[in-house]
Amino acid sequence: MTLAIQALASMAALTVPVLAPEAAADTGYPAKLAGVFIGLVYAGAMGSSLISGALIDRLGPVRVSQICLLLCAAGLLLAASGMLAVMGLGALVIGLGYGPVTPSSSHLLARTTPPHRMGLTFSLKQTGVPLGGAMAGLTVPSLVSGWGWQQALVVVAGLCAVMAALSQPVRGALDGASADDRRAQAPSRRRGVFEPLRMILERPPLRDIALCSFFYSAVQLTVTTYMVIWLTEVYRMEFLLAGVVMAFAQGAGVVGRLLWGWLADRHVPPRVLLSFLGLIMAACMAGYAMTGPDWALGAVLVIAIASGATAIGWNGVYLAEVARLSPPGMAGMLTGGTLFFTYFGVVTVPPALAGIIGATGSFAVAFGAVAVITLAVAAYIGLTRPRLVAN
Repeated sequence: MTLAIQALASMAALTVPVLAPEAAADTGYPAKLAGVFIGLVYAGAMGSSLISGALIDRLGPVRVSQICLLLCAAGLLLAASGMLAVMGLGALVIGLGYGPVTPSSSHLLARTTPPHRMGLTFSLKQTGVPLGGAMAGLTVPSLVSGWGWQQALVVVAGLCAVMAALSQPVRGALDGASADDRRAQAPSRRRGVFEPLRMILERPPLRDIALCSFFYSAVQLTVTTYMVIWLTEVYRMEFLLAGVVMAFAQGAGVVGRLLWGWLADRHVPPRVLLSFLGLIMAACMAGYAMTGPDWALGAVLVIAIASGATAIGWNGVYLAEVARLSPPGMAGMLTGGTLFFTYFGVVTVPPALAGIIGATGSFAVAFGAVAVITLAVAAYIGLTRPRLVAN
């Protein structure tokens, strides 16, 4: 259930960037504004992730997830208006729905998953993010071609609403099973909306993982937001084929999340693995910066798959490590706190890249800057080992 909810929320967030080239032709707005749209989505997610712990305490993780899906549906319907201001509002509403989805599932899984299976279990659940991206890449272009971009948004909104209804039969069992846990932990969580941030900043391992997620999420959303636009505008690829390439990248993210989660559980320390993945991300972004229309399709596909496996595949390892480092019963709250940093990277970097691309007329400059920064962050995570402090 958490996998399906995550997939639909991810699909909702990425539908507008996927159909941006077609929507731009109809509305006259430049497709590069997809970076601003996704930034607004994650601005909404930043705020809602901080209050997700309190929402889970009050309503239960499944009920929160249902509300999240309905908010995503409402945001997509607003985006279908075609009016710039209303589309921006729709992005914020989608973000309000997107933010608490991961903390809700982390609350459920951290309570029931054995420590030695954290990496794989969380990675399995997080495959919903690239799965949702693959669904967007494969289905949205076809919906746009057959019915139009606004009707495609309505269809995806309907899917979110249907999933909210389908999760109702299991709500009683899952929310009821965690009710005692929520009541026991609630008093310690009534210390202000910024309490998760304070706890994270006071714990160097959590702080470093959170800051790492700021930059890695920026790489992830750079890939997912700009891939179709870059393929169609720079590489001169057909729109439908560009959607297929994006689906391949998202599919690689699914495989990557499972593989990295398994490695983190059994063979490689999570912090070392996150550093390794960052190095590959930096290499992929450099590859995007150097690629041009004369490159073979196979080479472009290899870079897309490698970037998908790493830039989309790191999240399960990160979330499992947050759960491991969190005090008992606080994984949901601290996951929401770390996601504040994660989403902040998405809020700031893709819109900044839109500005760089607009000012320079070059995707290569923007991708090259992301490559350099990611390389520095990966080196820091791999070469440092902070100690966990007591509560």
